[in-house]
Amino acid sequence: MSDTTRIPRNVEGFNPYIINTNNYLLDGEPTNADRLGILPAESDKWTGFATEWPPLYLKYRDKKNNRTTLIKDKLLEILNKCVEYDQENHILDRIAASPNVMIADLEAFNIKKGVLQKQTRTISLKPIDEAVVASVKSLDSGIFAIKCRHSGKTRASIFSEANTVQYAYLIGDKAPASGDDLGLKKEVSTKASFRLKIGADNTEKHLYTYFRWYNTVHPDLAGPWCSVITTLIT
Repeated sequence: MSDTTRIPRNVEGFNPYIINTNNYLLDGEPTNADRLGILPAESDKWTGFATEWPPLYLKYRDKKNNRTTLIKDKLLEILNKCVEYDQENHILDRIAASPNVMIADLEAFNIKKGVLQKQTRTISLKPIDEAVVASVKSLDSGIFAIKCRHSGKTRASIFSEANTVQYAYLIGDKAPASGDDLGLKKEVSTKASFRLKIGADNTEKHLYTYFRWYNTVHPDLAGPWCSVITTLIT
């Protein structure tokens, strides 16, 4: 079965992926990481995976003398840590959603095989005019359950002209004027129902969130931000 994930889940596939993507992030002036909105600490973490990998992979390739189950397990551990880091920090989703993203970026990170591969039909070349209807429920320890839908639907679902929902949020005491205000952190989710974790240290503050339908293939066609949703962090 062919690998349909962005990050290859096998040793042979992950080897060129982690090396090439790390080199790509560090390339350029400013670097591709800076251009795409990847923070220095995040880029350093990616470099850590790429640095830890080669010595073990060299042993893995030496089937006669050095390849052991332990070596393979260590490689898979690095691979899994990389996948988990991406899932927790939405590195590839943010690259796909970056206003500076280019085709070369999508190809370098294998993003077309993920959400973008699902976008097979022709998209109308006009902005999305549908607003997100969202609910934000505070759970505990700075965790929020979020559900997004569009008019006419009772269950959470991604709007047909989008492939993600983009959300912008700020922790503070005063609501921003709009989702485009400076200082808001922006992320995308491929699911209409998901959780946002902001940390228990923000208890008793307010979370201000905006949502809009977003197409990572055509970011210029993003829908309007919904009205701000204010939630007390418990």
